[in-house]
Amino acid sequence: MTAAAYLSLREDAVGRLTEWAAPSGEQEQLRRDYLCHLEEHPDAMARSGPPAHLTGSVIVLDESGEHVLLTHHPKARLWLQFGGHFEEQDATMRAGAAREAVEESGIDSLVVLPDIVDLSRHALAASFGRCREHLDVRYAAIAPAAAGHSVSEESLDVRWWPADRLPDGAPADLVPLIEGARRLNRR
Repeated sequence: MTAAAYLSLREDAVGRLTEWAAPSGEQEQLRRDYLCHLEEHPDAMARSGPPAHLTGSVIVLDESGEHVLLTHHPKARLWLQFGGHFEEQDATMRAGAAREAVEESGIDSLVVLPDIVDLSRHALAASFGRCREHLDVRYAAIAPAAAGHSVSEESLDVRWWPADRLPDGAPADLVPLIEGARRLNRR
């Protein structure tokens, strides 16, 4: 049985994705796919739900938008944005993504922007256990200038990178995520 908290979170996801104006045809198709997945799986927000489930993540920019804070993910062995699975206490997708970003970056004062930046559907390696695919809803956050970061148990390292010079092997989908975050931040 699906916990009431996850059903409420699912309602938030349906509402946010229904009202979100996708920035491209590819993103629009993902938006529709996510909505179909949510309709078919009442437990789509829970890690214990279907092997493909929604997750939330945040790309962290400095105030200038010239640098991004990334985590070196231990299972993926890649530099990525912060994020992960939703939990029962998350009232909204944005709140869940923000919680993950704060936990993994160590920056309590992150300002998570209200709008979805983009969507990323990706298959996972066997090291992720029963999770086979993440349907990631991605947000952006701004770190205050004086904010210090830390490395959590969920990271091998956390480091600032120039937004236009990402680390070798960084996933290609970080580029449109960063560009979208920069656009939202300029609004």
